[in-house]
Amino acid sequence: MRITFKKLTECTIQDAIMAWNKGFEDYFVKMEMTPELFFNRLENEGLSLTHSFVAFDQEEPVAIVLNGFRVIKGKKTAWNGGTGIAVNYRGKGVSRLIMEEALKIYSEEGSEVATLEAIKENERAIRLYERFGYQITDSLVYLSGFPEVKEISILAKSIRPEQLSAFPFYNENVAWQCQWQSVKSGEAQIYFDKDRNPLGYSLFKRVWNQEGQLEKVFLFQFELFCEVTEESIQAVFASISEGERNPVCFITINASLSNPVIQYLMDHGFKKTTEQVQMVKKL
Repeated sequence: MRITFKKLTECTIQDAIMAWNKGFEDYFVKMEMTPELFFNRLENEGLSLTHSFVAFDQEEPVAIVLNGFRVIKGKKTAWNGGTGIAVNYRGKGVSRLIMEEALKIYSEEGSEVATLEAIKENERAIRLYERFGYQITDSLVYLSGFPEVKEISILAKSIRPEQLSAFPFYNENVAWQCQWQSVKSGEAQIYFDKDRNPLGYSLFKRVWNQEGQLEKVFLFQFELFCEVTEESIQAVFASISEGERNPVCFITINASLSNPVIQYLMDHGFKKTTEQVQMVKKL
C-alpha cells in the first residue's frame, strides 16, 4: 500500500465521487453522491476544492476529506465537511495519514480552530478525532414533527440570511451547516414585541409541492430571547407557514440540545431522527 494525496482540483470528478461513495457506503445515513449532488454540497457549504483532497493507493481513490474555512468570532476556523475511508482500507493506518494531512492544511492556512460533526453512534470515528485533539463540545439533533399551527400573530420582519450577521443577537456559534453562509438560498425572519424589542429569529428553507402547497420547513436556526411557550412557538410557526392549512413538516438541522426551543419541541411531539456530536480542536 502506497498512499498519496491529490487536491480536488487535481482529481477527475469520477475519482472524487468514487472516493466519496466508497468511503460512505456503509454509513449510518445514506450519503451516496452523484456529480450534481457533490458539487451542490461544495457550493452550498462553502467547501474548498483547493484544500479538500482524495487519498490514492497507486491509482485507486480510497479516501476523501472535504474542508472549508470561515472567520467565526474573529478566528479563522477550519471545518471538516466529510471524511470517508473505503471499507477495505480501514484499520490500516489510512485514517491517521489523512488526519495528519488535513491538520497540516489547517496549519498552513493559519486556522486557529478546527471543527467537525460526527454521528453519535460512530464511536470509531469519534475516538479517532479525540486522538488528534478534538473534544466534544455539544450534542446536535435532527428533529421532525407536524405541529398544529394556530393563527397567532407576531410582528415579524423578513430579511435575507446574509443580513443576520449585522444583528448583535445573531448566534455565530452554531454548526457549520446552520450558519447563514450555508443557507444563502434560504430565508430569515426576526420577531419583535409591540415595543419593537427583538423576541428572536429564525433561519430556514421552505419546500413547496407541485400543487403549490407548503410541504416542509427546514429550520437551521430558531432562537427565542423571550420565554419559550406554546404561544411563542406557535406564533413563529404561523409566521413561517403563512397561513398554510395543510400539515407542514418542520425539520430541525443540527440543532443544539442546549437550545430551550429544541427541548420544548422534543417535549411536545417532535421525534429525533439523528443525533451528532460537535467536536472542536484548538490549533
